[in-house]
Amino acid sequence: MQLSKRLSAVAGFVTPGNRLADVGTDHGYVPIYLVETKKIPSAIAMDINEGPLLRAQQHIRDAGLGEYIQTRRSDGADALRPGEADTLILAGMGGPLMERILTQGRLVLEDCREFILQPQSEIREFRKYLQMNGFRIEQEDMVQEDGKFYPILRAVHGRMDWEREIDFRFGKLLLEQRHPVLREFLEREQRVNLEIRERLAESESGAGRSRLAQMEEERLEIEAALTYYEV
Repeated sequence: MQLSKRLSAVAGFVTPGNRLADVGTDHGYVPIYLVETKKIPSAIAMDINEGPLLRAQQHIRDAGLGEYIQTRRSDGADALRPGEADTLILAGMGGPLMERILTQGRLVLEDCREFILQPQSEIREFRKYLQMNGFRIEQEDMVQEDGKFYPILRAVHGRMDWEREIDFRFGKLLLEQRHPVLREFLEREQRVNLEIRERLAESESGAGRSRLAQMEEERLEIEAALTYYEV
């Protein structure tokens, strides 16, 4: 099975030999790929919606992997039992939803060794949530696909002591890596920020001036992040 760049990056963070729980599995592509390539021994593919789960079941049957991949209809990790999975994947959903799943499944997820996380929104706030709730980000990657940028995080249970806003917004580990895709993202954000500030500069309304102040703060964060790439 050929995965997209985003899903390939997600699959690449899974520790070989771990048992997988893929929450919001959609088509079931990641667990199928990981079992087919013998990176993992088994998986549980879960989704809250019946349609995606039926598609995943069909793909699993087509791949002849029904013995190795279970499917369960589940709201978040509700259908997962303690000790069933070593790795949890949450990918392709908004940060607030991922926070809810991790919070509601806290007890059963204590046994998971790692969490592969790919938030689609509220990424700064999601990284802060992880720090405040006993998770430590150990690895980060970022890919660009179809004009969109996707950060992928690998977290474990543990303590994290990040302080700077740019670390939460852009990813401390991505900055320390001088990740080339993050640089592309920062340069795009810089261009967008400039365009917005130029439009707002002529505004005389209170809302416009407030928005301009926000964009100035954002400009400083972007520039601070870009200093990592200076030779």
